[in-house]
Amino acid sequence: MELREFGSKIVIRCDKNDEIIDSIKKVCSDKNVKAASVTGIGAVDKAIIGLFEPKTKEYHTVELNKDMEITGLVGNISRMEEQVYIHVHATLSDSSYNAFGGHLSAAWVSCTAEIIIDVFDGNVTREFNDGVGLNLIKFQD
Repeated sequence: MELREFGSKIVIRCDKNDEIIDSIKKVCSDKNVKAASVTGIGAVDKAIIGLFEPKTKEYHTVELNKDMEITGLVGNISRMEEQVYIHVHATLSDSSYNAFGGHLSAAWVSCTAEIIIDVFDGNVTREFNDGVGLNLIKFQD
């Protein structure tokens, strides 16, 4: 992984076998990012994506093991209990042009991934909401 900073933006190039979520988390931890948006494209050969079921308050995940393009990666970065909190969704396309999408838990780069983190000047945290069953954004005054 390599990165460069351009004003409030951090551009990351993930390399073969890098895990994308861990890479984003490491950069945000090292750079003390407290609030940001994140976008990206690239190629992976393994990914874990999920869907939250509101009725049961459970995530259902699937592991995909095949060559896929990241046709869209979008999300945000905040903090929960002082730790970096990554909330990213992705759409992945296979060789038959079938798309798979959902909450991205992990993805391993097969060629490269290009990630852009756009840092906000501020602090956004998370707090568990029992009624919803998720860690929701909590704005700091």
